Amino acid sequence: MSIKTTILVAATAVAYAMPAFAADITVDDPYARASSMMSSSGAAFMIIHNTGDTDDHLVGAASDIADKVELHTHKEDDMGVMRMIHVEEGFAIPAGGTIEMVRGGHHVMFLGLKGEMAQGDMIDLTLQFEKAGDVTVEVPVDLERKPMHGQMKHGQMKQSD
Repeated sequence: MSIKTTILVAATAVAYAMPAFAADITVDDPYARASSMMSSSGAAFMIIHNTGDTDDHLVGAASDIADKVELHTHKEDDMGVMRMIHVEEGFAIPAGGTIEMVRGGHHVMFLGLKGEMAQGDMIDLTLQFEKAGDVTVEVPVDLERKPMHGQMKHGQMKQSD
């Protein structure tokens, strides 16, 4: 590999490691995975920080990898069974607060995948915020990540003091 190619590869790796941001919103540690090898659905997970002085609201998401992209969470029903549900109103992110998009909690859901989500692929995902507007994130597909790898242990939303 030439020095020029090595530098280009290194610069690309650093760019993907950097958090995405717009206005007062930053996105850290994004990754995506398919439900299974032959699945028509997948999900993206990340940590979203609102560093501003004003509350904001994640109201939607978009990507060209699926027919439909929705915001989802898991909620316990009357029988004690956890069910995944579409959260049409989105998720509030308080000023100075953080929301964790994690497996078994809040997440971005890809429905009707247009192709396979292969290890190492990059997905363009646009997060739509009420105040910050659109934030585009390049999300790596990581089919090997364990459920809690790179994530905090508790809750879907944590508010800073």
